[in-house]
Amino acid sequence: MDIHTSKKLNNGVAIPFFGLGVFQSKAGDETAHAVRWAIEAGYRHIDTAAIYQNEESVRRGIVESGVPREQIFLTTKLWNGDMRKGRQREAFENSLKLLGTDYVDLYLIHWPVPGKYKKSWKVLEELYHSGRVRAIGVSNFHQHHLDDLLADAKVLPAVNQVECHPRLSQEPLMAYCQKLNIAFEAWSPLGGTGGDLLQDERLKKIGAKYHKTPAQVVLRWDLQRGMITIPKSVHQDRIIANTDIYDFELTPEDMAAINGMNENRRVGADPDNFDF
Repeated sequence: MDIHTSKKLNNGVAIPFFGLGVFQSKAGDETAHAVRWAIEAGYRHIDTAAIYQNEESVRRGIVESGVPREQIFLTTKLWNGDMRKGRQREAFENSLKLLGTDYVDLYLIHWPVPGKYKKSWKVLEELYHSGRVRAIGVSNFHQHHLDDLLADAKVLPAVNQVECHPRLSQEPLMAYCQKLNIAFEAWSPLGGTGGDLLQDERLKKIGAKYHKTPAQVVLRWDLQRGMITIPKSVHQDRIIANTDIYDFELTPEDMAAINGMNENRRVGADPDNFDF
């Protein structure tokens, strides 16, 4: 296993298990440099969203890396306001324009906006059938949101991207997604910007055994659970260090210890109660 290891989605499209997230990366040099550094370090999976307002900078980073677009797995997302205004198609066209591409590899409904996500899914299905999106999926969906969507969906979501880290292990939701053959993807896998997850003494102790940092331990835990992970960083040394997780394996005891850190504690909003 290495940074290029990928998983086949339920429609046969391959998605790299490991990628770079750019949530809260500033537009301009900060995001462009982070993307270029990540691609130079071997990343081939970049995750952005319309609401991040850095899609154009992601494009710049990909171009500056010199790696052909078709070798990069690129994800973006449909924002809540565009769903509420019925601007799903316009939003998609705008994302393509900013990203400088004629297709995306994965397009996600960003949040389960009440009364809007099922209509939006029909638009995503049309985009998928048009060939301009290689796979479609959802983000921040609880089990009941998935059940509601699937009551009418013609295309099974390929991915559910949700907040997931040792303090929010999402075990029941992950098991449910696996049962449905929906790939499970973690955002904020390291506990979120400004969080203190990586100061946890249990992670430091486990890391010391393998000569690894707490961040590397958590990212390895992600991979061993079989989930896609997209750690965010704008620091070149951390972007590189985050990939150094393929030369060790956590024991079942260490996996169990990290699983035991779960507190069902979120750093982001609850998908059943958000106001944006």
